[in-house]
Amino acid sequence: MIAFNIIRTSNLHMMVKKTVMTGLVGVLSLLATTAMAQVEYQWMNVGDFHNFYGSIGSEVEEGFIQRQQAGAQWPAIYDRQDMQAAKAMWIGARNVVDEAGVEYPVRVLHVGPRGSGIGFFVPTRFEVHQRFEQPQILAEGIPSFEKSADISEVDENLPADRVIYNTVNTAMGVTMDRTIYAFSNELHGNYHIIEMKFTNTGNVDADDEIELPNETIEDFVVYLQNRWSVSRATRYTMGNATAWGYNAMTDRRGDGISTPDSDPIEEEFKASFSWHGYYSNPSATPPGAPSDYDNIGAPIWVPSADDGLASSDTTGRLGSYQWIGRLHLSAPVGSNGEEQPLTMNEVGSDDQVNFQNDPFNQTKMTNEYAKMTEGKTQRHAYRVEPQGLPGFLDPSTDPNLGTSGGWSAATGYGPYTLAPGESVTIVYAEAAAGIDKETANRVGRQFKRGAISNMDKNLAVFQGRDSLFMTFERIQDAYNGGSFQLPSAPRPPSLVEVNGGGDGIFIDWEYPTEEIGNISGFEIYRMGDSKDSSEVFVGEIDASVTNSDGSYSFVDDDLTENLETGEVSPPIRGRDYFYYLQAVSAQDYYTGVQPTNFQVDGDLYPDGKLRSSRYFTQTYTPARLKRPAGETMDQIAIAPNPYIASAGGSLALGTNAGEDRIAFYDIPGRCEITIYTELGEKIATINHNDGSGDEFWGLRTDGRQRVVSGLYLAVFKNLETGEKSIKKFVVIL
Repeated sequence: MIAFNIIRTSNLHMMVKKTVMTGLVGVLSLLATTAMAQVEYQWMNVGDFHNFYGSIGSEVEEGFIQRQQAGAQWPAIYDRQDMQAAKAMWIGARNVVDEAGVEYPVRVLHVGPRGSGIGFFVPTRFEVHQRFEQPQILAEGIPSFEKSADISEVDENLPADRVIYNTVNTAMGVTMDRTIYAFSNELHGNYHIIEMKFTNTGNVDADDEIELPNETIEDFVVYLQNRWSVSRATRYTMGNATAWGYNAMTDRRGDGISTPDSDPIEEEFKASFSWHGYYSNPSATPPGAPSDYDNIGAPIWVPSADDGLASSDTTGRLGSYQWIGRLHLSAPVGSNGEEQPLTMNEVGSDDQVNFQNDPFNQTKMTNEYAKMTEGKTQRHAYRVEPQGLPGFLDPSTDPNLGTSGGWSAATGYGPYTLAPGESVTIVYAEAAAGIDKETANRVGRQFKRGAISNMDKNLAVFQGRDSLFMTFERIQDAYNGGSFQLPSAPRPPSLVEVNGGGDGIFIDWEYPTEEIGNISGFEIYRMGDSKDSSEVFVGEIDASVTNSDGSYSFVDDDLTENLETGEVSPPIRGRDYFYYLQAVSAQDYYTGVQPTNFQVDGDLYPDGKLRSSRYFTQTYTPARLKRPAGETMDQIAIAPNPYIASAGGSLALGTNAGEDRIAFYDIPGRCEITIYTELGEKIATINHNDGSGDEFWGLRTDGRQRVVSGLYLAVFKNLETGEKSIKKFVVIL
């Protein structure tokens, strides 16, 4: 949860007006309600496109995460992939009457890019539903996750893998029901679909009372802004101004505006999109670069530590190769038959229209409404490079066009007339795509070596535009007028545990019994040193190969036993390892099995099996090989001994504050450890079988009762030789 500053002049103005109707008690009540107003946020992170959403109806600049670039991450497994600098959702109408009876020739209410919307947008529902329970992921016994998921309800009949339901009443008496859909299907994991239903309910606050029961909303308009900045990975390496989209190139399709013959592509969709454009700041040209150097794709020559890059990271790889966009999907024609979207334009991100937005300032609202209903304007990208694609590939003009903050992509819908009870629904998607990481690394290295030219590099980056356009086509297929005709990815395991042993890393998992028939098996992948290093395939398990209790196990050790090639090295002692596993569908999609009415294009949907999303099972806590097993029974040691709960410091072996734990070192790789009291009462048994020389005990009996201070005996039995050893230790609590 995050709270905004809530006492503003405009809010107080509204409160004074309310005294006409409610008196002092009403004002005090409103003050209390407003002071408690908070905006809740939730992550959508089921596929490889991650973004957060706020309960107030949109996401503001530096709201949830206090930095310029936050959210819209793709590919999200890598650090600093954020491409969202700011967003906004404005609603406007003519001849508006507010709760106090005040009339406005034009009124506009704002959430973002800088205004919080608090006091004018009132959340009444914000829930996250999912098709299945959120999997539990444990690494070395610790819950392992990067972005938490607060699932309100599990519903196997959802049209998507995760859905956010958000309801917001507004000071205009229009209620917005926003529904956000995300998919884990690997061909559809790089976008979210957002549906917004606006209904004239007359409700302006959080209670059920209808304050404006008889008001018709005239010329109602919805206006969306996206300020994109591709991407945070190279903010300081390229130049700080890139963080707020100063160099963003923003283009459109489907607006009815013809492009030059040199760039004739006009796909059958309506969308705005952006990429990392040319940044002419002299500091962005690194020493040793060619005289005609340009930074499309952000090749890393001299890395900045402020970007989290090591000084040795000078391979020249491309750091900002992504493309991001917003796709129109559905909206009814306007009240006078206007084709939608009504407006497709760009707005200067730092223009006055985006500052000091005040729903009581008639002059500002009139100017804002004019921008919201401006229609289709000349595209930003062609204002920068009038010749189109040749200019995009060989840039010479600053995309900022003299502004201080670059340009935001905007879309307006309407105008609509909403009588009491009437509604209008608008649907769009936000998506990201691009060339893959390996290609970005290879192309960047070739560019730095001088093996390819600026043009070759930029042509490679612009393959990402093709990928984004392909994504737009897939979104239209998937949405299919609201029927969501796409196959579901297999469900992920419900529980995954990763633990380091002495001779391997052990991966154990559970899978819902009722879903076994839908999968052929599981694939296991490992990353070394960091969670976003290149993954290697380390093994697979058939769905029928279970343990006696129905669970599954895999040991990442001597990989020649697990892989036919035997070319992958086993884990190395002293290194960190991260894992994910995927359930694999039993059938081939899409050309093998097709959902009803799903029109398959072979270029968009290659045949093959579907896999569950890695983001459900990815570990973010490292697993390591433990120390090798002890060679003799007399090597066994217990530490600390005595265990003194108040000692802390180096004697505190717990993984969490306040946790009691002692260690048994140099034990046999497979042994049974039995704990007895001084009187010979058996209180705990530990089965140690991971092949390591280390084991830990949390000072709890088998019945989960905490032990008391005293002398204890530990009996160690080597399960391979039958040898035994008895050690004493003291616990002082």
